[in-house]
Amino acid sequence: MLKVLIVDDEPWVLEGLRTMINWEKYGFEVCAEAHNGSEALRLIQEYKPELVLTDINMPVINGLELIAKLNEVMTKPPKFVVLTGYDDFKYARTALQQRVNDYLLKPIDDEEIESLLSRITPMIQNEIASNEELDKKQFFVVNNIVNRLIQGEYNENLELLTQSTLKLQANAEIMCILIEPAMSINPLHSRIVDYFPKECTRFFQDRSGRTGIILESASIGNESLDAIVNQIRSDIAEHLHEPVLLAISTRMVGICSIREIYMQALDVWKRKTHQQKRGIFYYSELRVLKKKEHHKDHFKQLLDKVLANDLEQIQPCVKEAFASFVENLLTIEIVQAQVAHLELTICTLIAQMNGTPDTMMIKIQQEYGNLGELNDYFALSRYVQSLCMLATVYLSELEQQNEQNTIYKVIQCVDREFRNKLKLQDLARQFHINSTYLGQLFRKQTGQGFSEYLNAKRIEEAKSLLKRTQLKISDIAVQVGFSNTDYFIDKFKLIVGVVPSVYKNENKN
Repeated sequence: MLKVLIVDDEPWVLEGLRTMINWEKYGFEVCAEAHNGSEALRLIQEYKPELVLTDINMPVINGLELIAKLNEVMTKPPKFVVLTGYDDFKYARTALQQRVNDYLLKPIDDEEIESLLSRITPMIQNEIASNEELDKKQFFVVNNIVNRLIQGEYNENLELLTQSTLKLQANAEIMCILIEPAMSINPLHSRIVDYFPKECTRFFQDRSGRTGIILESASIGNESLDAIVNQIRSDIAEHLHEPVLLAISTRMVGICSIREIYMQALDVWKRKTHQQKRGIFYYSELRVLKKKEHHKDHFKQLLDKVLANDLEQIQPCVKEAFASFVENLLTIEIVQAQVAHLELTICTLIAQMNGTPDTMMIKIQQEYGNLGELNDYFALSRYVQSLCMLATVYLSELEQQNEQNTIYKVIQCVDREFRNKLKLQDLARQFHINSTYLGQLFRKQTGQGFSEYLNAKRIEEAKSLLKRTQLKISDIAVQVGFSNTDYFIDKFKLIVGVVPSVYKNENKN
């Protein structure tokens, strides 16, 4: 239902407008009435009606002054219809030049106002639908860019795209606000744009569905910020009928700091959510944990024991690490993150040695559950100990297999030395094996012949250089191991489907 607000200093006019018109028939409800311009100015900013009917001739603030002020202070002012007597008709014509949509002469005729509403209702509805569609498209683009930045992607092209699309200067002062519970962007946007200048706010939702704002904060002082976020929290809490958490980062400078301020706000969000707290919390107010590197060192020491096949020392290392976590009051979320990093490191090592980390992880998860489901230190410590014990045994087995697997070493050599001049015969002599037999083993292991594999490695490296450097194509050819530029171009087109110059331009676009 659309909202209409009526302004007139004569009570009988207000009464007549409220009762003589079937507002509901035209999709409206009367949200408020005002007896003068000053009262109307306050009520219109509070209720945000889509339509305002206002008398022109009023004391203190007349109708035209009211419209001018609202057009100045509101991001999306309502449609205006002015009410005027015949003597003041010249003012109505002036009003039409001040973003006024129509006028009605007093005494007001039922048919005239119903005809006006028949015209103006679809106009408002179409404009709302158009704005919502535009907002969706803009949000999709902005959200995509912000999520790329908070995930750690950053390069010159992305910075330029951020500046042009988000209208955010490279050296802008910014901060991040995360809001819990999450809510859809349109209602949130409508509640926040009147607190912060529209050009200062960029709304997004991270990949976990959390609602956030990247706020350009240079023009907002700390006291003003405190007052505004308190108003926002109260407004959203009233709308959702439940308590609200606002997690706020520090102020930082530059587009490159978007990931850092997001991680700060996320740290606050995780801690306060875990503690089941609601309210406004700043990253700067969190207790800074000491010996942060010391915590990491425990898992580094643990990883060293895994690589050294030292099964006896794994349990003591796990106990020592978790004793330190408890002593320093680390939250479960922080410990989970460090365990996840250890887990990823181990899985990467297994994959590099031609193992299958998924097999090991499935076995662990069947016994202990997923890492994200382990919500206490004891369960996490058992998970880590089992992970490290299984990994130690598995890595030892893989190492023995790989020591006997010459082809594995040959492939490692090619992966490492592909930029240099490599020949199958030279590798056969280096590894003391018949060149024909080595070629057969190579194809069996990789699914490709030696030259085919070598060229594919070189072309992959060339693609990377074409993306991130301004080197000439001839220089790139030499860098990746091709002595002849024409031969390089032919191979590149054969593998990629286009010549290097086209690939480079496509990537640039």
